[in-house]
Amino acid sequence: MSSRFTTRAVMLALGFSTTLVGTALAQEKVLRIGMTAADIPRTHGQPDQGFEGNRFTGIPMYDGLTNWDLSSADKASVVIPGLATEWSVDAGDKTKWVFKLRPGVKFQDGSAFDAAAVVWNVEKVLNKEAAHFAADQVGVTVSRMPTLKSAKAIDPLTVELTTSEPDAFLPINLTNLYMASPTHWAAKLAAVPASVTDAAERSKQAWAAFSADPSGTGPFKGVRLVPRERFEMVANKAYWDPKRVPKVDRVVLLPLPEANARTAALLSGQVDWIEAPAPDAVPQIKQRGFSIYTNAQPHVWPWQLSFAEGSVWLDKKVRHAANLCVNREELKTLLGGLMEVPKGTVPPGHPWWGNPKFEIKYDLEAAKKLMTEAGFSASKPAKVKVLTSASGSGQMQPLPMNEFMQQALKDCYFDVALEVGEWNAVFTNWREGAKHANARGANATNVTYAAMDPFFAMVRFVSTKTFPPVSNNWGYFGNDEFDKLIADARTSFDGTARDAALAKLHARIVEEAPFVWVAHDVGPRAMSAKVKGVVQPKSWFIDIAPMSME
Repeated sequence: MSSRFTTRAVMLALGFSTTLVGTALAQEKVLRIGMTAADIPRTHGQPDQGFEGNRFTGIPMYDGLTNWDLSSADKASVVIPGLATEWSVDAGDKTKWVFKLRPGVKFQDGSAFDAAAVVWNVEKVLNKEAAHFAADQVGVTVSRMPTLKSAKAIDPLTVELTTSEPDAFLPINLTNLYMASPTHWAAKLAAVPASVTDAAERSKQAWAAFSADPSGTGPFKGVRLVPRERFEMVANKAYWDPKRVPKVDRVVLLPLPEANARTAALLSGQVDWIEAPAPDAVPQIKQRGFSIYTNAQPHVWPWQLSFAEGSVWLDKKVRHAANLCVNREELKTLLGGLMEVPKGTVPPGHPWWGNPKFEIKYDLEAAKKLMTEAGFSASKPAKVKVLTSASGSGQMQPLPMNEFMQQALKDCYFDVALEVGEWNAVFTNWREGAKHANARGANATNVTYAAMDPFFAMVRFVSTKTFPPVSNNWGYFGNDEFDKLIADARTSFDGTARDAALAKLHARIVEEAPFVWVAHDVGPRAMSAKVKGVVQPKSWFIDIAPMSME
């Protein structure tokens, strides 16, 4: 990459001013991050932009009742107490849970966190009659915890949550419900002009003001938002967990959706950290003294297939053929080794593996044979249209990866067309479904997903209760058999029994192949040697709070 390109790409992409690099921030310890997102994830407490939003504007500024343990690079991340110190399901009615709240926690505006605040945050996405109902927060919340029905304060530090059916996954799913300050939001509502009389519009304007000046309970507080350009957070030195009181003074988030621009920004010293560096630049990045952090993650890069009427994927032979037609080791070489080869949603040896009878591997002849049996040939290929993005949360290197798939599947009588959309639009269509106009006629979609918990890894893709727009069963896959397997897992409140039920579910998913499993992400990120205290966990997320800057 030329120095002329480096300078121009960085300055145009970052919009850096002399104010940013001058004396105003010179005395602060500032960590600058180049994200893959094309825009700043929402900052009001329920981020968009996929899980990159949770990583950069969720976890740093907010807490859930439960949080992810991101403190180890060696052990799988597990759910730990967050704003709740303990929880239990009612022995007589397994739709009711009691959560005991952490005492003494304050929102960043100084107001107290209590049971009333929990009820308020549940109602912001479930109660359409609430003054603070936020329609734009529903999709990224309710689809991730679809059984949560209501919340009730028992006393100031005890809250009861009710689900629509027994759901052992609830404590895991609650990591996605971030607690925003009701008091701070009320102040923003009071500032909305009296001339705005429509309740929904008043709520919308209050949330917009809250986004520019957010208040959660997290280790960082948002202080400056410039949409599509930058977001700045400063340390919350009064954070309730001493282990996560920030060591840096300020974090600057910059949307840099193009891999070469991100890499140029890092090499020229304009940022300290980039997500998903350009694979062919990794040797240069290392030679220049930067660190590359990777770790096998429960994160899948797939094609999710449509089972709508007329879809070529309705034939299991075609689905199996596509999974057998991809030389994933070649793809791994193309990506500079920055991926793992999948055998399913989870790897062999995982408690949910289940020994599926269909093996995902590269077998070109077997793939061709299946396609011939399905009625396809070189002169009569199977027409496939894949909806993808040019960048985005967890998408790795979507264009070169999809172009690799396009060429690989041609050898097995597939004619693949790529429909490239903006990441957030593709992600939104993930809930709208394959039958929606925004799918643009695609019969497969390329949206990556985290496989950290049962609902995210499997349930939302194969349950008939998660058809669009409820959750992410984009392709309308599922039947009574899968619903029964899910019910067995969801109603197993003992961990061993639950794992056994999930293993049966995973085996059947692999055997029926509603996905083409292409890669497991390793979360590559490149950082300046000045960034210290980095823990790259076995998780899609990472914790900024313990990091420091030389």
